[in-house]
Amino acid sequence: MFQKKVQVLWNKQVCPSYYRIGLKCTGYSDAKPGQFIMLRMPDRSAALLSRPFSINRCIPKHDGIEGIEVLYKVVGNRTAKLSRVQKGESVIILGPLGNGFSVSEECRRIYIVGGGVGIAPMLFLASSLRNRNVDLSESKVFVGGKTKDDLLCEDDFSPLGIGVQKTTDDGSAGEKCFVTEALDRAMAEKKPDIVCACGPFAMLKSVAGIAKMHHVPCQVSIETIMACGIGACLGCAVEKRDNPGKYWHVCVDGPVFDTSLLKM
Repeated sequence: MFQKKVQVLWNKQVCPSYYRIGLKCTGYSDAKPGQFIMLRMPDRSAALLSRPFSINRCIPKHDGIEGIEVLYKVVGNRTAKLSRVQKGESVIILGPLGNGFSVSEECRRIYIVGGGVGIAPMLFLASSLRNRNVDLSESKVFVGGKTKDDLLCEDDFSPLGIGVQKTTDDGSAGEKCFVTEALDRAMAEKKPDIVCACGPFAMLKSVAGIAKMHHVPCQVSIETIMACGIGACLGCAVEKRDNPGKYWHVCVDGPVFDTSLLKM
């Protein structure tokens, strides 16, 4: 885990409200899909205004890793300010933090689900599997959004050899349905070895229920508000399934959990 001021390599809008920022940093060669960083602007007035962001991918260079890329959505003042950061400027990051996805070598059919900006760590997961020489031809990624402007990274998956199914709530791109409906139909046709997902909590709850119904292991990366990212504030709590009134903390125990451990 490292905290440092890092240089911005790029900060590009990819579609309305969504940006990708590249950060030049060391110490991420062993980062795992699902891990995240805490990011803040370098001015002192923003010292306590760090925000968590999933790692979208590692940026390769000829002799290793040059840095990481983050996919983010502008939803308030802090992310709006981040969207105005220029190439060559600096931000402060702490990471890599948390626990990532764990997909065994025996898994051959992997269903990956991403809702909106929740697709960010799923691209890192698919890329990591491909780098491990996992054959993804039987696997599939389900990319969902409210509209076509919320479908992200779909063009990044195909070169990895994994099938892509797009859904939108309004039918403006792909199939008009919730991404969980497409997942359910696919699982009824061909049961996967594991399901991995990230997105809004309601979506994750539905994914967990579908996986349980089909008796398939499921891991989810939970999106939640975090103030510190290191377990000090205890604000990012999710209830344990088998111990009511007791909680996991997303930043240190997650953000990736096996759904059998969660009350959802």
